[in-house]
This record gives sequence, structure tokens and C-alpha cells, in this order.
Amino acid sequence: AAAGTAASSGENLVLDGVPAIPEALRLRLGRFLETRVAPLSASSDDGRSVLVTTRFGQSPQAHWVQKPLGARTQITFHSEPVRSPSFAPGATDAIVFTSDSGGNEQYQLFRQDLRTGERLRLTNGKSRNESYVWSWQGDRIAFSSNARNGRDIDIWISDGKTPGSAKLLLERTGHWVPLEFSRDGKQLLLLEYISINDSRIHLADLGTKTVRRISPEAPVAAYRGATLHPSGKRLWLARDREGEFNELYEVDLSKPEPTFKPLTRHIKWNIEELALSPDGKTLALAVNEDGLSVLRLMDTTTRKDRVVAGVPKGVIRGLGFARKANVLGFSFSSATTPGDAFTYDLGKGKLERWTESEIGGLPRSRFVEPSLVRFKSFDGLSVPAFYYAAKADGPRPVVVWIHGGPESQARPELSPLIQYLVTESKISVIVPNVRGSDGYGKSYLLLDNGFKREDSVKDIGALLDWVGKQPELDKNRVAVLGGSYGGYMVLASATLFPERIAAVVDVVGISNFVTFLQNTSEYRRDLRRAEYGDERDPKMREHLTRISPTTNVGRIKSALFVAQGQNDPRVPASEAEQIVAAVRKGGKDVWYMLAKNEGHGFTKKENRDTFSLLSVMFLEKHLGVGGK
Repeated sequence: AAAGTAASSGENLVLDGVPAIPEALRLRLGRFLETRVAPLSASSDDGRSVLVTTRFGQSPQAHWVQKPLGARTQITFHSEPVRSPSFAPGATDAIVFTSDSGGNEQYQLFRQDLRTGERLRLTNGKSRNESYVWSWQGDRIAFSSNARNGRDIDIWISDGKTPGSAKLLLERTGHWVPLEFSRDGKQLLLLEYISINDSRIHLADLGTKTVRRISPEAPVAAYRGATLHPSGKRLWLARDREGEFNELYEVDLSKPEPTFKPLTRHIKWNIEELALSPDGKTLALAVNEDGLSVLRLMDTTTRKDRVVAGVPKGVIRGLGFARKANVLGFSFSSATTPGDAFTYDLGKGKLERWTESEIGGLPRSRFVEPSLVRFKSFDGLSVPAFYYAAKADGPRPVVVWIHGGPESQARPELSPLIQYLVTESKISVIVPNVRGSDGYGKSYLLLDNGFKREDSVKDIGALLDWVGKQPELDKNRVAVLGGSYGGYMVLASATLFPERIAAVVDVVGISNFVTFLQNTSEYRRDLRRAEYGDERDPKMREHLTRISPTTNVGRIKSALFVAQGQNDPRVPASEAEQIVAAVRKGGKDVWYMLAKNEGHGFTKKENRDTFSLLSVMFLEKHLGVGGK
């Protein structure tokens, strides 16, 4: 203990069964932990300044950048992470943002006056409020909220200025999200979300409060985004109704039954985001091609599209135009570059970078680009994975890093922890997109639903086979790391392949599907039943119990590190507690980290740093790697 920091309980952090963290490790890992990101949140109306969120203290706050690569001026000093800041339309003297408390995801809407610094809470302080959109006139905000009954997520409206002004606009059943107001402020475009493969587009008349369904009733399809023409007579949307991938469609709303014209049959990948220029002449599209983003622009008159030249290879998120300028904003990241803010001026054809985030003084040339590999699973399915190869003599140990969701997709974005493991610990990292992952077509997405859940775990078995065939990798030194659903995956892998996995890092993971479904927050329970199965059905309950890690805990031989946020509304802390107790009952040691001021993951720097330090320490120990 003299050579490190003792692991003990504190005000916000409980470390149970964890040894001291050596100061030498803090020094080695320290610069990697100083990596920042500064994703774009919104542009000013004229596109001449942007809002980003970045962290200079414990948690991300809103910053104003008034020229490309200019100073990031911090404008919120909230005690919790700030999300989705945006300017009030027509002005830059006030912003609205959302924030929760201790990771509980009960997001509230706040308005902050940038002249006086006064901050007002616009919502009730109790419910979950999110996905807000401004009217074009700047006189209203529409947002999603479960304030009515705690379960259904309705559409509410506020003046965006006054506490207590929020009113229930449309009472709905299920989960509804406002997408945008029409330009005249008379209509509101809505998304009804059932599951990853079942969603619907609706258009609400705000005068009569009637809701018109735009998407056909059958067959079931996923709708990934939609935007209205300035006239309100047309819209564009992305859906997978006719094929495997989300295609762009133009919809004529002038007829009693909307008509749909496909526009991107030549693109064999998902259109995952779209945005319309203020003049209505150009659509921006972010296309997900095998995990990498391609930015395209489409002329809405000729319906011809082109790839925007000069955009680096990586991942684009958050497409959005300035309200009164043909300036497109987005965030860009890659495996070796943090997430930063960019704009593209359509008139000038100019791509500009607005932020250049710090990476602890480390040269980017030090980081490793992954290669995209594929391996065959037990049934012949081709499974993609991003492979970060460590350079060292002799076969290298391996960490298999499994994403959550389960409908998420692992993409090549900078992870300081991955880069440290690969470049410093000399551990190769493989990040698979097992069946059920997004981005590879709707058939692939549905391959793990319900009774097929364990097939995705078998994909990890096939990946272990692949590892065994690579001469540069050591099949006897393999660890698995995953969060949320990925936490279930790593625990399940340890039960199915106990002899082949040396160590497991489980972050906010599901340990028993039945208790998870019973205890997850009420507003999201039916969404999860659509993916995992309904535990109220006896046959499904039997199946879910059979495949749960707590049922098979006696098979686990791997070393185990469990990390959890106490306020997690998605995967309750009880999921971590029961797997820790069960493994310890079997006489095995478990490292356990509980952050009292966090929810589904770690947003505060001190907690994230501690998790990273413990993960490296744990993996190096159990994979037989000596740190420098």
C-alpha cells in the first residue's frame, strides 16, 4: 500500500476487494486520461459561431466558440454534465440545455441567460424530459416527457423561457419524440419508437391536436430520421421497409395517402442521419459504410447526390444546419482523433474544423488504427470486428471489447483506454460487432432476439477460435470487457467458455434477464421486452433464467472486475450486486467498484479515471503483462 493509493470507501466511490493503485501506473496512464472531446451541439443562426460540450473540470459543460479553432469560452458551470445546449432562435443571449442528477437520467430542461448568468429550470425537477426542439420562431420548445404517469413518454410544450410554462401537448401511449416544427409553426413532426426495428412517423396539427400517421401500418419498419420541406408539403425520411438498409425517401404529403419515392437505391448501407438546408435545396446525409461515415449532399430538385470531398475517414454524428445559413455542422471522430466540431459551408464548398481537442500532449502518430477483419461464426455467419494490433515480440494477449445496446455498433472512435492497452500494455484489442449489432442490415439486427439471445455469445466463441489461429495472438491469455448488454455478453462468455477466458471486466452489466426486466425503469421496460423477450411469458421466463449468468455462475473460472453506478436507471445496481455476491459465494475474489454519484456508466472524470486505472491494473495482472 505504501507504493500506491489504498482502495477504500469514500463519499462517492466504494472500492471493495480492490488492491491499492500503484502511483507508477497513475504516471503511465495519466496523459491518456487527459484526453478531451468537444462535439458540436448547435450552431448560431448565422453559422458564425458554435456551441460545444467539453470538459475542463469533472464533467462536460457548454462552451461557446466564435471562430474556427478559436477559444472555447465556458458558459455553464453546472454541478452535473450538461447535454444538448442550443441557442434560442434569433439570439445568442440565452441557451437551453438538459442535465440530470447523479446519472439518474431524469433530465431537466434549463434556460441560462448569457448576459446575467441566471439559470432557470423549465421542467418539474422530477420527471424525465429530453429530445427538445425549438420552433423556427423561437417562441416554443417541444420535448418528450414522462411527467404524466412516469411510464408513457408524451409530447410537451414550453415557451422556452418561463418555469412552469411546460404543458402537456399530446397524450400518447409508449415512447414519442418530437423531430421538428414546420416552418410556419403549425405542425410538429413526430417519431413513435417501439423498438430498433419498429418505429413510425407522424405529423401533428398543433391547432386541432390531431395526429396523422405518415408511415404505412405494414410491414413493420425502422425510421431513422425525417425532415420537412419549408412548404410543409413534402418531407424526407430514412427507413428500411423495402430492403435491408435504411434508404432515403421523398414523401408527398399533399395527397390523402402519402406517396413515397426512393432516392438512394444505389447506396447499399444505412442512411443514419439527414438534415435539410434552410433554403430547402440541399439534403445532407451521413451514410454508415461498414462502421465508417460518408458525408453526402443531395440536390432536392435533381435528386442527385455527391460525396463531400476532404472529410477524413471516421465517424460523423449530429448533422444539423444553421437556421439561417447554408452551413452544415457535425461532430467528427476517428480511432486516433477525439470527437471535435466541424462545419461545411455549402456556398464556399469549405470544410472547417472548430475545435482541436487535447490528448494529454501525446502525438497522434503514437495511436493505432484498427483494421477491419471478419470471422465465421458457428452457423457460417460472417461477423465483422475492428482489430487493434499491439506490436511486441511473441504472441500478444488479447482483450475482446464487446459493445452494449445490444443494438449498438462498435465504431472506430478514439478510446484512450484501448490505445493505452495496445501501445503501452502491448495487449491487442478486438472489438466485434456480433449478430444483433446495428449497421449491417435488419436481418443481421434481428438475429439475436428472444430465444436466439445466446447465439450472439456463440459469436464470441467463434472469435476465440479465430484468435487461436492468429500466430501473433496468445489464445491462452484472453480477457473480455463490456458494458450494459456487453456486460451480459462478457459474463455469459465466461460461463460458456470458462477455460478460454482469463479475466472479465463487467461494466453496468445485466446478470439476470428476469430481475433486470422487473427492475429497470418503468418507462423503458416494454422497449427492453421487445428486444430480450417478455419475462411474464412462462416459456420466455424459463429461457431467460436458463441463459442468465447468475444461473450459471458456478461455471465461471475467470477473474472478475465489476463496475457499477448506484443511480443507474437502465441496469439497476442490484444486477452488479447479485453477480458479485454469487461469485464470492463460490469462493472466488471479485473486484467491485460502485460510484454513488453515477448512473449508466461514468461521466465524472474522477470516476472514469479510477475505472480506467483499475481496468489496466486488473487486465495486466491476469493477462501476465508487466507495466513499464
